[in-house]
Amino acid sequence: MSFLLDPLQYDFIVRALLAAAVVGVVCSVLGVYIVLRGMAFLGDAMAHTILPGVVVAFLLGWPLAVGALVMGVLTALGIGALTERTSLKEDTAIGVIFAGFFALGVAMLSLRGNYSIDLAHFLFGNLLGVSTSDLILMAALGFVVLALIFLFYKEFLVLSFDPLLAATLRLPARFLNYLLLMLIAVTIVVALQVVGVALMLAILVTPAATASFLTGRLPSMMAVSAAIGVFSGVAGVYASYYLNIASGPAVVLVATAIFLLVLGLSVVRRRAGVATVPARLEAQ
Repeated sequence: MSFLLDPLQYDFIVRALLAAAVVGVVCSVLGVYIVLRGMAFLGDAMAHTILPGVVVAFLLGWPLAVGALVMGVLTALGIGALTERTSLKEDTAIGVIFAGFFALGVAMLSLRGNYSIDLAHFLFGNLLGVSTSDLILMAALGFVVLALIFLFYKEFLVLSFDPLLAATLRLPARFLNYLLLMLIAVTIVVALQVVGVALMLAILVTPAATASFLTGRLPSMMAVSAAIGVFSGVAGVYASYYLNIASGPAVVLVATAIFLLVLGLSVVRRRAGVATVPARLEAQ
C-alpha cells in the first residue's frame, strides 16, 4: 500500500492525479465520437493549430489556456466554414488550416529566438506542474463538455450512425457538426497541460479505440473508454513519479500498452473461434 500512498504526501501529485482523472474521462468519452466518425486527423490538426494562440497569450502574459481556447474555437469555425461554403472536402480543409496556423505559430516562436520552458510544456505537457487554478479550469471546462455530450447524446448518436436518418428527422446537422468541433477544441484545451500538443491525438483516440474491441454498445463503449482513460492517467502519474520519466508520455504509454494487450487478446480469441465484438456497434 505504501507504493500507492507515499506519493500522496505531495500536493502536486494529488493535483496531477485529479487532473489526469478529469482529462481521462473527458477525452475518452468525446474520443468515442471521434473514433466512430473517423475524425482522428481532425483532433490532431486542431491540437496543432492552437499554437499561435498560445504564443500570443504567452507574449501578453495571459494564461496559455485562454489563447489556446480562442484559437481552438477559431479553428473549429474555420474548418466548418471551409467545408460548408466551398467544394473542399473536410480533410482538405483541415490540412490547409492545420498547416497554415501551425506554420504561423512556429514563425512567431522563431521571432523570439528561443523556446521557453512554458512553451515546451505546451508541446509535451507538464502534468506534475498543474496548479489549483489549472485544475479548477480543467474541471469546469470538462464539466461543460460532458454536459453537452450527454445533453445532445441522442442527436450525436443518430448523426454518427445514420446521417440519412438524421436528415429525415430534420436534426440540425450543421449546428451539431459545429458543436462537435467546438467540443473537440475545448477538450484539447482541457488536456493541453497533461499531454501537450504532440501527444494529444493519443489521449483522444487510444482509450476509445481500445474500448471498441471490448464492447459493441455505445454507452458501454463510453464507460469502458472513460475507465481506461482514468486508469491510464493515474498509472501514468505513478510511473512518472517512480521512474522519473515525463508525465505526458507516461500516460500515453500506459494507454498504448492497454490497447496492445486488448488487441492481442482480441486476435487470440478470433483465432480460437471465440465470438468477438461485432464490427458494427449497437446504438443503444
